[in-house]
Amino acid sequence: MSKIEMIKGQKVKLQDLTESKNLNVGFSFQSSPNTSINLLCFGLDQSEKLSSNRNVIFKNQNKSQCGSIQLSENGLFQINLNTLDSKIYKLAFVVASTEQGALSQIQNASLRISQENKELANYNIAGDDLKNAKAILLFEIYLKDIWRISAVGNGYNLGLNAILNMYGADESLLKELTPPASSNSINLQKVSGNFELSKGKKPILIEKTTEIIASISWRSGTDYDIYALVITKDGRQIDVSTFGAKGVPTLTNYGNGTVQHMGDVTRDGGPLKTETIKIRLNDNILAVIPVAYSAQSNGTGSFHKYEVSMSIDNQNGTKIIVPAKNAKQDPRVYTCVPGMIKNTPDGVIIEYLELYSRPSSEYRPKLVLEKDGNIKILMDEGPMNDFK
Repeated sequence: MSKIEMIKGQKVKLQDLTESKNLNVGFSFQSSPNTSINLLCFGLDQSEKLSSNRNVIFKNQNKSQCGSIQLSENGLFQINLNTLDSKIYKLAFVVASTEQGALSQIQNASLRISQENKELANYNIAGDDLKNAKAILLFEIYLKDIWRISAVGNGYNLGLNAILNMYGADESLLKELTPPASSNSINLQKVSGNFELSKGKKPILIEKTTEIIASISWRSGTDYDIYALVITKDGRQIDVSTFGAKGVPTLTNYGNGTVQHMGDVTRDGGPLKTETIKIRLNDNILAVIPVAYSAQSNGTGSFHKYEVSMSIDNQNGTKIIVPAKNAKQDPRVYTCVPGMIKNTPDGVIIEYLELYSRPSSEYRPKLVLEKDGNIKILMDEGPMNDFK
């Protein structure tokens, strides 16, 4: 049977997907590097309670008491239902924020069930389900005469504590389940030279120079564009681009050269294409977010296939590369935000993001300045690009 796309509330017999009882369960999402979450699996008895705290599987306790559920270093739950403790009738998979904020910081979240290299089922979590929740019960694998799976998607505004209470867990677990401050916190010691900023690496602080060059490069064969989203101290968003969007005119030069697009490059010519944005930061600019875009009219072709990468160069000996090796392979995704350039009194912070639009979406990202000064990037929430 081919992979199924599950929706919230749907239940499926496991035997309709596979005869094997060896499964992998993984959770994927996009967020800024500073977002900290916990992935957990609860092994529950027939009354849907924990018989032992040892049957909560998470980063610091990566194996169940019976050894049949293990959490790998790359965040994959590996499960053998054949050898599972006979007292366990249900596996409940939970994601929870380890900070005060809600899970709305994460985007494009999905849970998948696979077996070896074959994907059996996928459940895409709706953004509304994450909006106010601090924890969410994503999915269940449960025994009801036969093994079945269920896409749950129930959010809990009170967070992990509410789920621990529901399953009868010792609340002392909460401290253990909440890791120390994220290792992605920013090191304010400036760096110089050439650096690669890829998934999992903390933001980098570089010297603020008179002019910074942000570039998007790709392998020839299609036409990508770079445009810049600028957010000011009063929360205004300015789009600097060679083409407009609904209600947003073309603007290639903002603030007399503060942020300037250096011209459109077509698919013709040499093997490597590059478009650039010149940035001259001033006190009114909070951040500049470069965006890589390929119009739907260009046809399909993934960011991974065309090796789309971003570089930030302060033109004084420091260059930060966000490489293409982890780029999304879906050929229907047309917009990517590789990273963010933050303006601070201490220098310029380059933060890895790699956020993608929904498949087939032509809508731009929207920037929101929150009360605490953080900048939220909402993919697909901005205006639709003009036909290009």
